[in-house]
Amino acid sequence: MSTKTLKIKVSSAIGSVSARYMASSKPVCVLTLAHGAGANMDHVFMETLAASLAGAGISTLRFNFPFTEQQKKRPDTPAVAYATIAAAIEKAQSIAPGIPLFAAGKSFGGRMTSQYLSEHPESPVKGVVFYGFPLHAAGKPSTDRAAHLQAIRIPMLFLQGSKDALATWDLIEEVCSRLPTATLVKLEGADHSFKAGKKDVISLLTAETKEWMGGIL
Repeated sequence: MSTKTLKIKVSSAIGSVSARYMASSKPVCVLTLAHGAGANMDHVFMETLAASLAGAGISTLRFNFPFTEQQKKRPDTPAVAYATIAAAIEKAQSIAPGIPLFAAGKSFGGRMTSQYLSEHPESPVKGVVFYGFPLHAAGKPSTDRAAHLQAIRIPMLFLQGSKDALATWDLIEEVCSRLPTATLVKLEGADHSFKAGKKDVISLLTAETKEWMGGIL
């Protein structure tokens, strides 16, 4: 396993963002990994997950969105987020040519990734992983944020905590039941941050991701 720090140019107007490529010693695929709205790519969850995935044969390219690169609190507009995700996907392809490509994100990062993919069916991405899909705001149950998922034809993996305040279980289960390509996995006792007491949730997330990818590759 090795880590390389690099820059990804999004566009002339937006500029560049920082990224880290964590290469598995024996990669079976590469995964772009977008962070959530409340932390950057170096948050302990992101770093620990990337290392765990690399150890399981899944190289990762995690990256900052422009708002975190510029140390702003307000998340980017969807257009800026989409452009960043597109640039990360292109960079992952160039770093690991010929290796199957997947996309993923934590919370906001996953939602922006899926929104981008719903509008770009020509993307080379073979599947998308949600590490906690933010279905609704805390305390405001709704499925409006899931409408775009109907347009996605590639496999989708939803890894959701049973105590996730941003995706009540009955609603995320209902959403996934209507998506032909969706797989929903419940992590018992985990919240939106994937904290679940003394459980090693990172290992569970890695195992579920690897098993799901194995069914596609």
